Amino acid sequence: MPTIAETFQTKRCVFSIECFPPKQTTNFDKMKQNLARMRDLRPDFISVTFGAGGTAGGVSTVEVADYLQNTLGVTALAHILCMGSDKQSAAALLAALEKAGVRDVLTLRGDRTPLRPESADFAHASDLAAFVRDTAPHFATHGACYPEAHPEAATLRQDVENLRYKQEAGVSHLLTQLFFDNICYYRFLNLARRAGITLPVSAGVMPIVRRSQIERTVALSSASLPAAFTRMISRWQDDPESLYKAGIDYAVTQLRDLIEGGADGIHLYAMNDADVAAAVYDGIRDLL
Repeated sequence: MPTIAETFQTKRCVFSIECFPPKQTTNFDKMKQNLARMRDLRPDFISVTFGAGGTAGGVSTVEVADYLQNTLGVTALAHILCMGSDKQSAAALLAALEKAGVRDVLTLRGDRTPLRPESADFAHASDLAAFVRDTAPHFATHGACYPEAHPEAATLRQDVENLRYKQEAGVSHLLTQLFFDNICYYRFLNLARRAGITLPVSAGVMPIVRRSQIERTVALSSASLPAAFTRMISRWQDDPESLYKAGIDYAVTQLRDLIEGGADGIHLYAMNDADVAAAVYDGIRDLL
């Protein structure tokens, strides 16, 4: 199968989906069914968020990436974190991914939580990317970016300038945090290109289809909320069926604009929900 970098060189717009390892191993079989349905949407790759698995329970990123790549035949992009990691544990994780045949990793700092101490070896995601480049050059590294600036950045311009460190560390592609206002993405991309960032950028979109997502996802993402989005929430938040349909329609409209606007790629934060992924894909497949 082609590498992710090769796919960006040959396709006008790369389509990808994100999934996360279940916290309980008993849920892995259900996830496998959803992943098989997502595979049928022909994504160019599926990214797998960080899950340690092991004695704490749950399924690891390696297990999910292994299943995607070796059972379903879909290129997997495995997330690896600075937080709670050091050179030894990072090398062990890379070795496990290599054994599974996974060669693409998304290097992230990770959220600060009591369960994940600061890394003595990797202060920034660019440090982890450079470590992968220098110790396991057969891996392709990818990075995250924030259309409305990282929450800890002083300004968007400063945050964009910092992307140079990731580019210099060998990152081959950037994937954005979710956003709801495409103007933010276009402004960010313009600033990035002017700053000398030449990497392809996938635009990340999450359909908001349940009331529980509004506070948990929308509030924590720090994404700005355009009027069309807030009107949708205000109108349908107490009507689950209508909110589901409106959320799909909003995401489809957003993604169609991004594809037609020339986005290098679109990345669907599907929250392991194959029904949502399929409904959104049905609204954009003619453009892909």
